[in-house]
Amino acid sequence: MHDLIIHGGTVIDGTGAAPFKADVAVDDGKITAVGNITGEARRRISAEGMIVTPGFVDVHTHYDGQATWDPELTPSSWHGVTTTVFGNCGVGFAPAHSDQHEWLIQLMEGVEDIPGAALAEGIDWQWETFPEYLDALERIPRVMDVATQVPHGAVRAYVMGERGARNEPATAHDMAAMADIVREAIGAGALGFTTSRTKLHRAVDGEPVPGTFAGAEEILALGKAVADAGGGVVEVASDIGLGGLEGNFGADIDWMRELAEEHALTVTYALTQADRVPDEWRQLLALSSAPANQGRVMAQTAGRPAGLLLGLETSLHPFMKHPTYMRIAHLPLAERVTEMAKPAIRDAILAEASTFTGRFNHDIAYGFHKMYPLGEQPDYEPAAEDCVAERAARAGVTPAAFAYDTLVANGGKGFLFFPLTDFSERTLDPTLERLRHDGTMLSLSDGGAHCRLICDASTPTFMLTHWVRDRKRGPQLRLEEAVRLQAHDTARVYGLNDRGTLEPGMKADINVIDFDELKLDAPAMAYDLPAGAPRLLQGCSGYRATVVSGEVVREDGAFTGARPGRLLRGRTAA
Repeated sequence: MHDLIIHGGTVIDGTGAAPFKADVAVDDGKITAVGNITGEARRRISAEGMIVTPGFVDVHTHYDGQATWDPELTPSSWHGVTTTVFGNCGVGFAPAHSDQHEWLIQLMEGVEDIPGAALAEGIDWQWETFPEYLDALERIPRVMDVATQVPHGAVRAYVMGERGARNEPATAHDMAAMADIVREAIGAGALGFTTSRTKLHRAVDGEPVPGTFAGAEEILALGKAVADAGGGVVEVASDIGLGGLEGNFGADIDWMRELAEEHALTVTYALTQADRVPDEWRQLLALSSAPANQGRVMAQTAGRPAGLLLGLETSLHPFMKHPTYMRIAHLPLAERVTEMAKPAIRDAILAEASTFTGRFNHDIAYGFHKMYPLGEQPDYEPAAEDCVAERAARAGVTPAAFAYDTLVANGGKGFLFFPLTDFSERTLDPTLERLRHDGTMLSLSDGGAHCRLICDASTPTFMLTHWVRDRKRGPQLRLEEAVRLQAHDTARVYGLNDRGTLEPGMKADINVIDFDELKLDAPAMAYDLPAGAPRLLQGCSGYRATVVSGEVVREDGAFTGARPGRLLRGRTAA
């Protein structure tokens, strides 16, 4: 008598093998058979006409705060994710002295656009040290497994105080103390260490993340601490691809390769394509992915453009710094839309120049050639002729007027899709090239981050719908490729060798998906974080069931109440 049999489905087992028709049997939280299974089961799920995949492993989510209050970890759990890793980009909430809580919150809010009010109300600081943070995570039953990494920013501030927060050089004593904390964190179960090297990552007060300008000696000492404690991943948020050959990449790649080769570590960095240097990513990837003796350097690549959603409820839109708009910006959405619909207000806003001086200021205010109305059926690979500038020309209006009317439509809930990176050539062909490169890994979904601007937690579903089934403007991924990228491959990079494939003996994390009916909803702003803070959410349909450790946690779009998820402490054996 099996605990569970999923019968009659088309199995995509995560290894990259071609799909095949089979049943899957589960006992005691593990897969016990894949094939023609005739035995009885306490629970059966019919997968006739559906695909059966491993649960997805999302390794870049920033759920550091949300994981302390949300057992469902939405929206990632809606999209077939059964294991998530956070502690990314050098920011997190442990270790933390009691007088640093507010500072760590404003650091996370500035870097990852997670509302500070939600973090302040939602986090119950039951820890100071990193092992105590893991203990707090472990006490919460949840729908998926979680794992974390120790963040450089928090470690540096914990050891160096204000000197660390302001990026002053670390002394030998500082480095030794930080290395002790990293060793302790890895020993307690962290999967790795993360740091930020990008000037784009700044706290609310404008200061770069602690560690942004750390010397190679400091990074090497902390990476060595990871190896000394048993090994893991060193993740780097970087400016690579945004002009990396002109910046510090040459120096950084040296210590990345040194860590990988001398200490058998996996070192990962974020690689994107920027309009200013659209071909540079290929040079960077060639430099970083040269064979190493032991470890490896891998580029994190996104499955779709890092798409800012510009709207009246989000953090950015083209008119936010027009003087007339600024006078009504404080109004509730409905009242603001009423005002914006008045001809006199509309004419005044459109006649004004933006006073916007923030990052990406010119593109946000005037980059209408890179903005696309998103619509109810979101298209993340729009054609060039669908941009606001081209649509406006066909309609006989100015691009600003077309954008304005798009934002005001539907009660002010319209969005403009603005691909910040990875869309320089108006095609996702370069993304496909990166996804298929041996030196890359699928990452950067930012599930719990950029709450008011980006909604890429739906990437797992997008990988199946767009890349496998719906893409018309270029080559597609095979179904087995798309599943392997986000199950087997991501799990193996982080040493989670007990999951990511549907094979006997593996952990029973499984998705049953109606592939033909799989669909992404349009993004929408919700106000469901603690303190009523906002976040963008994107739902989906087509997931028949999601299974974690043999228990059905979500079925036909609803949670079942089962919470078998646990904290992962360290890498796992096959």
